[in-house]
Amino acid sequence: MIKSLRLGLALALTAPLISAAPGSAAEPPRFSPCPADPAVECAEIAVPLDYAEPTGRQLSIAISRIKASGTPQEYRGALLVNPGGPGGAGLDYAASKRAKMPEAVQRAYDIIGFDPRGVGQSDPVDCGPLGGLFQHPGPEPVPTTATEERAFLERLRTMAIDCRQHGGSLLPHINTANTARDMDRIRQALNQPTLNFLGVSYGSYLAAAYAAEFPSRVGRMVLDNVVSPQRWLDFDVRQGFAMSSQRDVLFGWIASHPSFGLGSTPDAVRSEYLRARSALAARPGRGTFGAAEFDYLVYRTLSRTERWEPFARALSSYVHNGEHEGLGAELPEAESGNYGAALRTVKCADSSRPSTAEVLEAVRSLRGADPPPILAGLEATACRY
Repeated sequence: MIKSLRLGLALALTAPLISAAPGSAAEPPRFSPCPADPAVECAEIAVPLDYAEPTGRQLSIAISRIKASGTPQEYRGALLVNPGGPGGAGLDYAASKRAKMPEAVQRAYDIIGFDPRGVGQSDPVDCGPLGGLFQHPGPEPVPTTATEERAFLERLRTMAIDCRQHGGSLLPHINTANTARDMDRIRQALNQPTLNFLGVSYGSYLAAAYAAEFPSRVGRMVLDNVVSPQRWLDFDVRQGFAMSSQRDVLFGWIASHPSFGLGSTPDAVRSEYLRARSALAARPGRGTFGAAEFDYLVYRTLSRTERWEPFARALSSYVHNGEHEGLGAELPEAESGNYGAALRTVKCADSSRPSTAEVLEAVRSLRGADPPPILAGLEATACRY
C-alpha cells in the first residue's frame, strides 16, 4: 500500500504538464539557514494585508526551502506543501514531508514550506483566552440539558468576543481566499511559471481555492484527504458523524487485541471507555484532565491509526490501575493558542454565520446518534457569534 502511494505521488508529480502559463517577475526572497534547522533555508516575502489595497499595509509570510538534490536536467521547479488546518504551521513541514517523498520527487523539486497568514511566523492572529479554551479541566463538552446548552452557547459567544478584542485589524483578512492569493505571491517570488502544490486535508481546500482564483497558473497538484468546499459547520458535523463511525472501528480493533484487557467485544470495550470517561468527568486526573480533555485526546487518536495502540494502553492503565498519566500526557489544545485562533478565524471568515438553531441542531444530532459524541471538531459553532 505504501509503495503504491509513493508510486502514485511520483507519477503525479513527474508526469508531463499539458500546458504552462507565464510567470510574473517579483523580488526574489533572500534565503538563509533556518534557526531551527540550518539544513533548511528560510526567508520572508511581503504580501498585502488587504488585496483590495495592494500598496497598503503588508504582512510577512515565512517560507522555507530544501533544494532539489538532482541534476539540472532532472529539475522541475518548486513544490509548495501544506500540512492542513486551518491554522497548521508549515515551515517545518517542508523537511518532514520531503523525507517521506520518493527520491525522484526529492531530486526534481525544491520543496517549499510556508506558514499561512495569521499562523506561526506569518503575523500570527491572536484570540486571547478563547473563552477559557486553554483552562483545564474544561467543562463537560457535551451539553445534555437546556441549561447546559445555554452555557455551551455562552462559551461560544465569549470565544467570539475574545477573538474580536484580540484579533484587531488582522482578523477580517485571515481567510482561505487571501491565503490562496499569498500562495500566488510565493509562486511569483520564486519565479515559477505555475504553482506545483501538495496539500493534505485543509491543504486540499487551499488548492481548490487557488485553482478557482488562478486556473491558468495551476501546475502539478496532489490533494490528499480532500476537504469538501461546503460551509464549515456542515463539514464539521459530517466529520463528527465520521468520528463516531471510526470510534466503533477503534472499539473493534481494541477488542481484537485481548492483551489490552478492555474486553473481547466492541460493546465491552465501549462500556470500559464510557466508564473511564465518566470517572474523569467526576474526578479529573491531576486536576487538569477531565471529560473535555479526554474527548480531545480521542478526537486526535481517531485521526491516525498509529495513535490507536498508545491510546488503548493508556486507557487500559487508567481502567485497571487508575493511572491517568498516559491519557493526560498530551493535554488538549496541544494545538497552541495561535492554532486555535487561526482555525476558528479562517472557518468563520470562509463561511456564512450559522443560526443558534443550526448550532444546537448540530450538537443534538451528533448527541442523538452515538452518545457521547466527539464535539472537539465543531470549531465552526463559534461562528454563530
